Amino acid sequence: MIPSEVDRRLAWYVYNRYLPVKVKEEIIDKLLPVCIWEDEEDLDHDELVRWAVEIIDEHFDDRELL
Repeated sequence: MIPSEVDRRLAWYVYNRYLPVKVKEEIIDKLLPVCIWEDEEDLDHDELVRWAVEIIDEHFDDRELL
């Protein structure tokens, strides 16, 4: 099993290296307003990840990332 810290670092690398800027901006536009107005301990991290994955999947479905 890959340690969670290694997994997290790999995900961070892929996110920053391979996602187009417009996809990252769309994710930020969706997540930032929620994150600004809520205390971190009140945030539903699973929901935030789901939102980001939906955005990424939309772009993969459109073949824009390939």
